[in-house]
Amino acid sequence: MSQSSGVGRLVLAATPLGDAGDASARLREAMATADVVAAEDTRRFRSLAAALGVAVGGRVISHYDAVEAARLPRLLDDVRAGRTVLVVSDAGMPAVSDPGYRIVAAAAAEDLPVTCLPGPSAVTTALVLAGVPAERFCFEGFAPRRDGERRRWLAGLVAEPRAVVFFESPHRLAETLAVAAELLGADRAGAVCRELTKTYEEVRRGPLGELAGWAAEGRVRGEITVVLAGAAPTAAPSVESLVGAVQERVADGERLKDAVSAVAEAAGVQKRKLYEAALANRP
Repeated sequence: MSQSSGVGRLVLAATPLGDAGDASARLREAMATADVVAAEDTRRFRSLAAALGVAVGGRVISHYDAVEAARLPRLLDDVRAGRTVLVVSDAGMPAVSDPGYRIVAAAAAEDLPVTCLPGPSAVTTALVLAGVPAERFCFEGFAPRRDGERRRWLAGLVAEPRAVVFFESPHRLAETLAVAAELLGADRAGAVCRELTKTYEEVRRGPLGELAGWAAEGRVRGEITVVLAGAAPTAAPSVESLVGAVQERVADGERLKDAVSAVAEAAGVQKRKLYEAALANRP
């Protein structure tokens, strides 16, 4: 609804992933009272409103990737004019691999009011269901489509200590899991979460090699979220084993202190102990 005075506000709201019953009371109110609704898919938004029994009173416009930039000026004008603009994606939280961050950044740059109605997110839902340590995690968006890019991306996760969450198409899932098993190890734990909160929700947990074999059977359908366990911590190398690396750098003209500092930092050992070992083993 329009503000009585001054500027309006921008509201980002999480929508149900599948089960309409997950819609919050605040989301229902915002859908009914917002002056403008910027929806990733207007048909899906109206279907959600019908399922919730909400009468949408404001103007509804499309707000998907291809038109997000073009819609920005008018939406900001609406907020400046005192209107409430509600931004929703097809499912889950806007701006998380969906349109939304551009208008938030633009509104924040003008110090316009921005708020968020929390709710469903495929990222955290899958993380909870995966059954892997989740004290720390990172979200990688959608996995790269091309083989070379996908391999480089997965190679960068080999030593990642945090749990990793990403989205994938069911048509590419088998190939992605096969490469993940190859590069990260067939025994690395993971989970594939399919159709979260929907009638046919399914969560497959297990080693990547096993998950890759299951996906290769070709029966995977629906919205897919994948979780990879973080890499197991590795023991730091002994100081003595690093002396040779220091000596090589010194032989190439680097100062001893600089060589010790670089090698110690990369290996995660104490500089003082490595320096003492390097001095004791000087050729």
